[in-house]
Amino acid sequence: MNTDSHNEELRLDKWLWAARFFKTRQLAVEAINGGKIEVNGQRAKPGRAIRPGARLEIHKDSLIWEIEVLAINRQRRPASEAALLYREDEASRARREERLRERRDLGMGASSADGRPTKRDRRQIQRFTGRDEGGHSGGGD
Repeated sequence: MNTDSHNEELRLDKWLWAARFFKTRQLAVEAINGGKIEVNGQRAKPGRAIRPGARLEIHKDSLIWEIEVLAINRQRRPASEAALLYREDEASRARREERLRERRDLGMGASSADGRPTKRDRRQIQRFTGRDEGGHSGGGD
């Protein structure tokens, strides 16, 4: 892991991106500005300096991570390395896994984010209702 030992701090948005909580820095900035990220119990700005030992609370979708920053890495590395940058509280992990289990049991993970049926869902609906796969019945006479 390429951590910087001489300058052990990094902008919050860059750290969240490098730790793979967000796919892009822009998504991290939007989450921070939207109040979804707390640093040591307080709202933060994207440029806030993060150091090892900082405690973060990250709200993403309906999931919450409570973590402690262990290391700084300026580059986005594979997920296995990114996981070494922080330690999640056991209580936080248990709550998050329970929430994921609830979502899976309710079938919330299968549909798209906006609530519309997926392509697979539409095909199952068409089969169930007996509608033509193409949606048109060629009869116009």
